[in-house]
Amino acid sequence: MTHMDKVVLVTGASSGIGEATARRLAADGHRLFLGARRADRLEALTAELTAAGAIAAFRRLDVTDAADVQAFVTAARERYGRVDVVVNNAGVMPLSPLEALRTDEWDRMIDVNVRGVLHGIAAALPVMRAQGGGHVVNIASVGAYEVSPTAAVYCATKFAVRAISEGLRQESAADVRVTLVSPGVTESELADGISDPAAREAMRTYRAVALPASAVAAAVAYAISQPAEVDVNEVVVRPRGGAR
Repeated sequence: MTHMDKVVLVTGASSGIGEATARRLAADGHRLFLGARRADRLEALTAELTAAGAIAAFRRLDVTDAADVQAFVTAARERYGRVDVVVNNAGVMPLSPLEALRTDEWDRMIDVNVRGVLHGIAAALPVMRAQGGGHVVNIASVGAYEVSPTAAVYCATKFAVRAISEGLRQESAADVRVTLVSPGVTESELADGISDPAAREAMRTYRAVALPASAVAAAVAYAISQPAEVDVNEVVVRPRGGAR
């Protein structure tokens, strides 16, 4: 195995940043194990990648289910013999003002954006420790550094991912690398899940200038490609000319 031939697990790989990351890492020669809820999309993506010569497989995955995440990591290890990188990318963003009291959406964001990351770490960390190393890449947001109206809970989940990432880095620096990638406005399907009309309309304006998902994938690829003695801890990627 070289630094450009790693077993990489990607959650939320059926669209957006996850899909772009899978495409980029496949092109770089990594072996992929992809997870998301939409198995039909995963199947199509995996078929496309393997037809082009990549090594890739998939498993349907619900990151809110700790046992399912454990089974996902176990399946990847059984298939490839090791787990070098986990990209905790799955996320949701149903924005709304707090006074709308959409508590079910708050719970969903906490479950996917925070618990999903913790479940990925819990499943992968013992494997990485046992094999003598690994790399956890957590996808956050510029919302991990600032808060905007309608995004209080979403930003809170991303602040949490940032804190979790830093804690993991401090605790695991001897053998596990940790990278936090925080994109600004990015082309994705995240905004499609906004049910609050005012927040949905505001997001259309907010997303007028956006990064292609491939730019975020390139940041992930950069962190993964570094020599073993280099740990890229935080990368913030914003569209040039955008407000955020």
